[in-house]
Amino acid sequence: MSEDKERKFEYKWVIMAVCILMIFTALGFCSSNKDLFLKPITQALGLDRAGFSLADTCRYIATAVVNLFFSALVVKWGAKKMSAFGFAALIGYCLVYSFATEYWHFYIGGALLGVGLAWSTTTIVGYVVNNWFSEKRGTIMGIILASNGLGAAIFAPIIRPVITAEPFGYRTAYRYIGVAVLAFVMVLILIFMKTAPDKGSAPAPAKKGHRGAKWEGIEFRDAVRSHRFYFAAVCIFLTGAALQAISGIKSSHLSDVGLEQFVTMTASFYAIFLALSKILAGVCFDRLGLRVTMLLCEGCAAVSIFMLAILNASTPAPLVFVTMALLAMAMPLETIMLPLIAAGMFGEKSYTKMLGLFVSINTAGYAVGAPLVNLVWDKTGSYKPILLALSGVLVLITVCFQVVLKNKKEKAEN
Repeated sequence: MSEDKERKFEYKWVIMAVCILMIFTALGFCSSNKDLFLKPITQALGLDRAGFSLADTCRYIATAVVNLFFSALVVKWGAKKMSAFGFAALIGYCLVYSFATEYWHFYIGGALLGVGLAWSTTTIVGYVVNNWFSEKRGTIMGIILASNGLGAAIFAPIIRPVITAEPFGYRTAYRYIGVAVLAFVMVLILIFMKTAPDKGSAPAPAKKGHRGAKWEGIEFRDAVRSHRFYFAAVCIFLTGAALQAISGIKSSHLSDVGLEQFVTMTASFYAIFLALSKILAGVCFDRLGLRVTMLLCEGCAAVSIFMLAILNASTPAPLVFVTMALLAMAMPLETIMLPLIAAGMFGEKSYTKMLGLFVSINTAGYAVGAPLVNLVWDKTGSYKPILLALSGVLVLITVCFQVVLKNKKEKAEN
């Protein structure tokens, strides 16, 4: 009897597979390689790139706003409906982009993309994993979110020929993605997704002393009144602004400083390390705890941005690749670490609301960071001044998080 129980298949692995598929398609197909469409769309329609790029601003605003209501919506709809609605919004984004001819059409599509990603990626996955897994949540989250890189790697060589086959090939590509891929995944979500285990089959509590174990925590109203929340919120906002901005200009910066020959090679290298970094961050959280993981990720962010600032045409190739590897190791701060910070700092009582709030704050940082670094380039002709400034900011954030987390009340680490 006990052996049969031990061998019984656990549905949580189906949930993990569904989450992987969601991230693989939603982020891998709709977000990570979005830059493949920039030139073909603007060239085919004769649009200005600056005006077209405002669609991304609409995307980030939409994501930030809807995540503020994440807790209320997920309680009302459940993970299945919310994820399905997210994929419906992504399908809408693809169809709008495939028919759009004016700037405002793309702004509507950008808003749909923001809503779709808010309801089908990091936030919802963090919520579902927290319900289904009591141990190794960091590792599980890392594996799931790493599928983004795999999706992007598979997507690019398949869809690129479709985009470039004719002047309006991007329209065909968007329709393939929306109608064929995303609609299929949405059906699988409706069939297999569950918000939480049925009563009586909840996951076993984590072993005593386990680093990633859950703890009861404090009420949301008390959490948002604490100084620790405001320190964390500011740090999360600035980290999102810095990392998203750097991610968007790293290739251009390499070209600007005379390292054009490394742009293509480092792009592939960076993508591989980006996938690995999420798994490593999750494993690190489970084994060493939140404070150490944050130190490593924030430290990599500060060091990599400083190294980017000092790169020049005579920089040895190994140093260029080390810089890209360290930057990739910092990027979990935008994804996997947000649910872990919410759970680790404030516990189960406020987890759902805090998760939505932290993701919203982080996304708001995205909307600020990219325009800021490009404004500095427009004024100075170089990214170096803002890179040096941001590396200093990241050092301060690293110190602040260590102070905030030093005395955090987390049963999992007591």
